[in-house]
Amino acid sequence: MIIQPVASLNGTLPIPGDKSISHRSIMFGSIAEGETRIYNFLMGDDCLSTIRCFRQLGVDIEIGPESIVVKGKGLYGLTPANEILDCGNSGTTTRLLAGILAGQPFTSTLTGDASIQKRPMNRIMIPLQEMHAKISGQEERFCPLTLTPSTLTGIHYNSPVSSAQVKSSILLAGLYADSPVTVCEPSISRDHTERMLQAFGVHIEQEGKCVTLHPGNKLSGREVIVPGDISSAAFFMVAGLIVPNSKLTLKNVGINPTRRGLLDALIQMGGRITCVNERELCGEAVCDMIVESSTLKGITIGGDIIPTMIDEIPAFAVASLFAEGTTIIQDAKELRVKESNRIDAMTDELTKMGAHVTAKEDGLIIEGGHPLQGASFESYHDHRIAMSLAVAALMASSPSEIANSECVRISYPHFFEDLKDLAMYE
Repeated sequence: MIIQPVASLNGTLPIPGDKSISHRSIMFGSIAEGETRIYNFLMGDDCLSTIRCFRQLGVDIEIGPESIVVKGKGLYGLTPANEILDCGNSGTTTRLLAGILAGQPFTSTLTGDASIQKRPMNRIMIPLQEMHAKISGQEERFCPLTLTPSTLTGIHYNSPVSSAQVKSSILLAGLYADSPVTVCEPSISRDHTERMLQAFGVHIEQEGKCVTLHPGNKLSGREVIVPGDISSAAFFMVAGLIVPNSKLTLKNVGINPTRRGLLDALIQMGGRITCVNERELCGEAVCDMIVESSTLKGITIGGDIIPTMIDEIPAFAVASLFAEGTTIIQDAKELRVKESNRIDAMTDELTKMGAHVTAKEDGLIIEGGHPLQGASFESYHDHRIAMSLAVAALMASSPSEIANSECVRISYPHFFEDLKDLAMYE
């Protein structure tokens, strides 16, 4: 993909459905009783992997032009797959599905692509094994994962990482446990699982950084309207701030308190982003965002804000290139075990442009204000790396090329088309 420098960005853009919520709507609808109808579902590769896996487990899922209908089988209605469940590139599918399968009366095996087979699964295997789940993997930490029937018990788990995938895997296994499960985190990670399980009828309690699920409740099918994904909006939030003479309206963006860290960080940098038409959609906070070109200043971020913007940090790193002074990102070691090692990937690729970026074990140090030239980028087959580099390339002195850019299909299939529609060239 060739990215040309632009003079400005202007227009209105509806943001694609939230990937995290789209995954969960299929999963929870599948184990609910009755029909679940989903609107604004994200038809990205990751979410399609979730649909494929649950179809293999016997769930009837109809994809229509306006909505997706999931005909739930109930907590104990899934049936054994005829072959290994392929989760593709989706860590959410792999880890959350493992939680559900831990409580099933049949054996299942989960795998994924080359990236998934390198991502750490022991972070869910350890707590699931504490619940007496029989789960094994390659070298006791990698896919393929095999789960065999077992009787699950409730636990109180102090997670060493703030991860919605870890928390959700445990809570979903807890649906099949003989007593409550409690998960406590160092910082609160995104809470879509808790919100949606409650909407489907499950008894959930939140106290501080701990969440408790009480088993014994059936899930009941319902209508789900998926808000726009702030992780997808992130690239246009940053682009609208750094490209001169720009004004963008981003429609229907989810601003869940556990997901809005990028918005807060960009505003702290001096970014002119205004939320209008704030409302609630199926228990999730939503707004329309007006983004205008801004003069940014470097800041330091770390601690509790990091889990609320972990997927948006590559985009935030691009904003930091155009901020006055130095930006420091810390406490973000989790970036090293995403679809790629995002700390090293962003450092290596942005340096090709002439950016001053230093990798740390847990983050980045970025000196803003240095002129950028076009470059030949590698995406590392990581959708968020590819889209972040595309945004940086908008402000280079010459065109850039991104190899393997088709990976954006994972979360934002029409990203490059949307970017082109908003661009004005010199």
